[in-house]
Amino acid sequence: MNTKPDKALAEKLLQINAITLQPDNPFVWASGWNSPIYTDNRKALSYPDLRSFIKVELCRHILEDFPECQVVAGVATGAIAMGAIVADTLALPYVYVRSTPKDHGMENLIEGNLKPGSKVVVIEDLVSTGGSSLKAVPAIRAAGCEVIGMLANFSYEFPISVKRFRDAGVRMIPLCTYSSMLDAAQDAHYIRPEDMATLQEWRRDPANWVLNR
Repeated sequence: MNTKPDKALAEKLLQINAITLQPDNPFVWASGWNSPIYTDNRKALSYPDLRSFIKVELCRHILEDFPECQVVAGVATGAIAMGAIVADTLALPYVYVRSTPKDHGMENLIEGNLKPGSKVVVIEDLVSTGGSSLKAVPAIRAAGCEVIGMLANFSYEFPISVKRFRDAGVRMIPLCTYSSMLDAAQDAHYIRPEDMATLQEWRRDPANWVLNR
């Protein structure tokens, strides 16, 4: 039986430690949240086969879900490289969106030439709460363009991110989700059966989660 693409990607990310699970020894995120998971999908860029897998899946979704796409936009900094690879593969114009305007010169927020009226698909590396990912959207809209959707390598599926994307009117499609990652981790014995409850509990309320020892 063929493995679904989202679960296959989760397996590959776990194998290269782009996703690290430590339910007994949580990480502390920059936000101050305690977390049993740490994700660094940029590691995938160092593995040609995995990089190609992600590229093909992103391109497939653009062709199938957003065929009217005219421009690809990467979100700085994590999705700059993969966004450029996707745009090159599809022979589409490419820009990337900074989190803050450049502090010198033209003080650009969008790097590249974005033609007003363009239909844009945003490429993101990781979606957690959705706040930083969605910062790119008003910048693109302010340039006179339409954001027709966003693709992300990984989504934690936090309830707040679902609400934020809905409120912003942006369709977001992740290649891999927290749920599919848990399935892959369990099947490959990266986690113990007793860890599942902890990992599922954390996703429901990550801001207030603490490990019960």
